[in-house]
Amino acid sequence: MDYTHITYEIENKYLSKYAQKSCDTLGRSRPTPPCPLRSDYQRDRDRIIHCKAFRRLKHKTQVFLSPEGDHYRTRLTHTLEVAQIARTMARALRLNEDLTEAISLGHDLGHTPFGHAGEAILNGLIQGGFVHSLHSLRVVDLLENNGQGLNLTYEVRDGIANHKYTDKPCTLEGYLLIYADRFAYINHDIEDAVRAGVLKEADLPKDCIEVLGKSKGERINNMILDLVDNSYEKGVIKQSPLFDEMTCKLHEFMFSGVYTNPQAKGEERKADKMLYMLFDYFMHNPSALPAFYRTLTDTYPLDRVVGDYIASFTDRYAIEVFKRLFVPEEWRIH
Repeated sequence: MDYTHITYEIENKYLSKYAQKSCDTLGRSRPTPPCPLRSDYQRDRDRIIHCKAFRRLKHKTQVFLSPEGDHYRTRLTHTLEVAQIARTMARALRLNEDLTEAISLGHDLGHTPFGHAGEAILNGLIQGGFVHSLHSLRVVDLLENNGQGLNLTYEVRDGIANHKYTDKPCTLEGYLLIYADRFAYINHDIEDAVRAGVLKEADLPKDCIEVLGKSKGERINNMILDLVDNSYEKGVIKQSPLFDEMTCKLHEFMFSGVYTNPQAKGEERKADKMLYMLFDYFMHNPSALPAFYRTLTDTYPLDRVVGDYIASFTDRYAIEVFKRLFVPEEWRIH
């Protein structure tokens, strides 16, 4: 029995006229037989959760490299917080929660080891540059599933590729992800920075705190409420001018106070040198690439494929490979 028609009936009855309905998807590049239980967006969500790139997020840096402590965010916990915020807003706005969740869970699959520091290194080394949002699309289109990709729907792929603040995704659900990502990382990065001693709550701009809220939970809740109030049944996703101004100001404060802070980012110089050396090694020794990546060099430039491989590393695996290649092992008599 096909149960997906129930999902379609519920969506057509209850979702906003501005929502992207599951039955209206532009589909996949490779048609697949329908699932009797799940809509296409639900299947995309499940494919993302079960892929290798998603599992690797648990050992990739969010802001702090190799933090001592179990409570700092990783790229995986960030992704889960983004998905929660995005689904909350999608439900309130009567948009498609399944599409919103799939985009949210997939948006950072292309992140490098060592966070944005790793992204900056690869961006300078690869011809044509490296942008994690576009690489996330490359992951789901090509690199997962031994070169077959995940074969996701057009709308999920579009949301993953267009999740920077200045991007223009094709669905309102894609725009929700942009704001959910922003609300999440600004506030959880503040919490992690305070825990690390890089910031004090008293350092935060007073006008931002007066408008947005004093605590992480209060700020996120107020940001969500403001966005919903200003977007409900309007066909656009936006904050009020005041909340947008204060959110941007808080982001700028975090950029200067944390994201480029020598205390928070001091270890990045070591990570930079390590990634430079790894990239150079594989460029000069392509035979050392795993078999799957060697096959890609028949179609793609070597620097892009080396970037594919290194971007897949977790922080700790990058360190392990570096040690294996460049750090002498202790001599032993066997």
